[in-house]
Amino acid sequence: MTTPTRAPRTDEPASAQLSTLAAQGATGALSTESGIVYLAAGRVVHVESAVTPDLGDLLTHSGALAPDGWWQAIDQAGRRCRVGRQLVDGGHLAAGALELCHLGALFDAAYFVLAQDGPALRFRPGASHWLGAVRSVPVDTVLRESRRRRELLHRIWPEPAVDRAPLARVPGSGAADLPARRGRTLAQVDGVRTAAQIATALACRTFHTLVELRRLAAAGLVAPAAPVAPVPTSSPTPVEAPAPALVSAEPGPPPRPTAPDEPETALLRRLLHALEAL
Repeated sequence: MTTPTRAPRTDEPASAQLSTLAAQGATGALSTESGIVYLAAGRVVHVESAVTPDLGDLLTHSGALAPDGWWQAIDQAGRRCRVGRQLVDGGHLAAGALELCHLGALFDAAYFVLAQDGPALRFRPGASHWLGAVRSVPVDTVLRESRRRRELLHRIWPEPAVDRAPLARVPGSGAADLPARRGRTLAQVDGVRTAAQIATALACRTFHTLVELRRLAAAGLVAPAAPVAPVPTSSPTPVEAPAPALVSAEPGPPPRPTAPDEPETALLRRLLHALEAL
């Protein structure tokens, strides 16, 4: 097997580069403007994006895993790229539950990484994700699922701005007789949160949240929030805006937060308990 060398940015779409790397059986990390795809022996083992909740968010916000257990696994096994194995071996999570959540996070992030199918920035051969091996997926499967999701969301509501922009309720719109999940999603729309932040608050996969938000947009209930006009002041000193969250260009566990958020729903907990019972 020939390991690809690190290449400068080209105009070749990320999907085409992934297919080439899959054919070569490559191992490493392919970076794009929206995230990073990690490969092992030509198969996708993890995808991360700054605009989707990561695996830790899904597990801890749902109550399926205590925040201390998550960060303990990262502290003990992050540098060895064996966080997933540590969660299972340490008794924090069943292997099937970890695999289920990992695949959901992988496909959610892949949708955003491949949504515009822009050019890849670079490929880092040999790079591994700190989570470690959980479940690998063929590149063709990831590309096909990303296209399917994009087409489905387009049929529901063709404006992709809903996916990334802060969302607000449309003034004067009613909200009666909504299905339960859609109603819970609408309740999180506050003019500030994006789809990914709403998904995190609900401990729900991003794609499921996008489906409900696009349906709400099609019904005229939500829309991208209007940008807030700056308030003029007499002070000539500019105020620096907070830096946007970015995906790290280099592998390594995320920093530990100072105060982990409390879980807001037990939906994922029920799914994981059902999987363990089976």
